[in-house]
This record gives sequence, C-alpha cells and structure tokens, in this order.
Amino acid sequence: MDTQCDAPDERAGAVDAAERAALHGLRIADFSRVLAGPYATMLLADLGADVVKVERPGIGDETRAWHPPADQDGTSTYFSSVNRNKRSVVLDLTTQAGLEQARSLIAESDVVVENFRPGTMERLGLGHRELRARHPELIYCSISGFGSGAGAAIPGYDLLVQAVGGLMSVTGTADGEPVKAGVALVDVITGLHASLGILAALRHRDATGEGQLVEVNLLGSLLSAMVNQASAFAVAGVVPGRMGNAHPSIAPYETLPTADRPIALAVGNDRQFAALAEVVGDPGLALDDRFRTNADRVAHRVELRDVLTKRLGAAGADQWSTVLLAAGVPAGPVNTLDEAFAFAHRLGLPGIVDMPVDDAEGEEARLSRQVAHPIGLSGTPARYRLPPPRLGQHTAQILTDPSGRADHTSTLITRSTT
Repeated sequence: MDTQCDAPDERAGAVDAAERAALHGLRIADFSRVLAGPYATMLLADLGADVVKVERPGIGDETRAWHPPADQDGTSTYFSSVNRNKRSVVLDLTTQAGLEQARSLIAESDVVVENFRPGTMERLGLGHRELRARHPELIYCSISGFGSGAGAAIPGYDLLVQAVGGLMSVTGTADGEPVKAGVALVDVITGLHASLGILAALRHRDATGEGQLVEVNLLGSLLSAMVNQASAFAVAGVVPGRMGNAHPSIAPYETLPTADRPIALAVGNDRQFAALAEVVGDPGLALDDRFRTNADRVAHRVELRDVLTKRLGAAGADQWSTVLLAAGVPAGPVNTLDEAFAFAHRLGLPGIVDMPVDDAEGEEARLSRQVAHPIGLSGTPARYRLPPPRLGQHTAQILTDPSGRADHTSTLITRSTT
C-alpha cells in the first residue's frame, strides 16, 4: 500500500512533476454507490486518485438504472454525473472468492470508502477494525444516513434527511407546504465532507504513518450546512420557518417580480441599498426611516417589497440586472439551467467539458460530455482521464494485476462548451 500520495507510478512510467496530478499515486477502493460516496470519490479522482469502483454482479450501482435521461449509449446521466475517472470492477461479496478479491484490492489501496448500512461491512469481514489490524496505514471512510448508533437502522435517503433534518421546514412559502431542494443537496454536502475528511486523514498519515476512521452522516452534514439557521436555534433558541425566497436577517435579499421574470436582489449593506434606490429612481428610499438600516428594512420587509415591486415592473429582469450590477448592486435573473451554463461560459468559468472516449472495439471516436470540476489548482489542475465506466469494464485488468494503477498521464481537457 502506498503511504505517500505523490509516489512515482512505475507501471505508468515516469511522470514529470509538472504533469503529475495532486493525488497521483493514491488508490481508493470505492464500495459506495448512489450519490454521496461516488461524488466524494469522483472529486478525488479528478485530482488524480486512482478510484476502483466495486459493483455488484449484473446490477452495479443503482443509479445505472435511474433513467431517463440517458446519454447516446444509454448510460444514465445520473450515474455519469458522479462516476467519471473511475475503473469498474465487479465483485460478488456474497461469495468467499469475491471477498478475497476485495481484500486483495484493499491491500493495494490507501483509502476505503463505503456507504452500506452500518454493520454490513463488518458482517462481510471488511469492517474498519479488521482491515486496520492488517493495514494500520489504511484510511477508512464510512458514510451513513444517521450514524452507526441508535440511527443505524434508518435508511439514509436524501429526501428523508431533508424532511427530518429541518431543511424542508425552512424551504417553501410561508403559507405553502414544505419543499425539498431541487437536487439531492444533502448527499452532495455529505460527499464534500467525506472528501475533506479523507484529505485531512491523508495529511495526518503523511506525518505519522497512521490511518484512521473517517465517519460522516447525512443528518450531521445537513445540520452543519444549515449554518445561520441552525445557529439561530443553537444560540438564541429561535426556530426558523418558511419565508419563500426571503432572508430572515437581510432585506432586500430575495426574488422580486419584474416586467417579464423574477430577479434576485442580494443587498447586503446600506451602501448597496442606497445604490439600488438610486437605480430604481427613488433615492429617497435610503433616507426613509423604515429602510435606513438593514434592521429597519428587515422590520419593514413587506412595505419594502411592495415599493420595489412597483419600481421593478418598469423593465425586465435582464435590463435591471445590467444596470444594477453596473452600480455595484448584486442582482441577477432567475435562470434556467441552460441559461446558467451559458452565463458561466460568458464569464469564462468552467461549465461543461468534452472528453474523448477510447473505444476498444475500434468504433468511431466520440465524446463524453461532463460538468467541469469546480476546484481550480494552478499547478495540479483537475484532469478528465476516463469516462464513466461500463459495469465491470476493468474487472479482468484489476483482478489480474491488483497493484496496477490507472494511467494518469492523459491530456488535460480544458475546452468548455455550453
């Protein structure tokens, strides 16, 4: 097992330091599926880790069947969203042979990631204690819905956690039903926490040679991510409720109607509010005792909304956004997703990348379209080496040579599209 993330990969050949990815030489045995775990391991794979995705025979990751939509090859776009830069191996963990193959893979790995029901890996003989006894340098990341204690038996689904964790109680209109976020946000946040925990454990191992257990759960991740709302309760005993798109502590900080579609105003200080008042043609608003300070505006948010709505009805969201941004007022239209990608492209920000797909059957070359990695690194940028794998695509390769690492020397793809 490698103990240094930047150890030379002899099988891939000598790699110039300038071409080496940040996590080059790191092997991750990924037993996770669906979203939180796969998102965490994909982020690490983008940064150079060799991630071996362990999947069930015949079925694989459940998200392979979550379609439509699908790409041109029939692959679920849900699966594709979190599984690039990985190699897939099929192992039957219900058999002794499959378990031995899993142990061989783990013996050549630096990190194990799993999100089975608590206790499952232990019953298979692949739990943290047993593996660490054999491999004291191993980092073992366990992701669960509600921890390994009293909540171990509760299924860890994002919608359930959004409900019982309080997020839905503050999402939606005051007179409407609780609403979930439009994506599985809790899974994504938990994946980020998992990747952060793994990197912290790797830093500790670099210094001491010792591995450790990294534990994250969906409920704990959500409560942490509730930030100011959670702090309002923890510190002041305030139980927040639904306010639509308004903010409990800032005004105007919400969406407002215009002549064509809603615009988001994120006015965070008095200077910005004075500029807003000037742009909408009513500079006296900034001197009105009801709106002079942020606390005043929060106290009179309904009156302020009425005044601004009348003013903003004179033009469309795009026109207002242009003049407000020019005046230093944070504002923007409520975009659809295609408009959001186009906006990022206009700003020169990473949005969508096209990566070539190597076809072993010699068919016509094609591209795999992927959403860009969000972290910019000047010396060791993210690389798009492998498209989302077919089920078991690398089983023979990995089982024949468990110590073999993926080649990290492929060309960096930087072309962004909309």
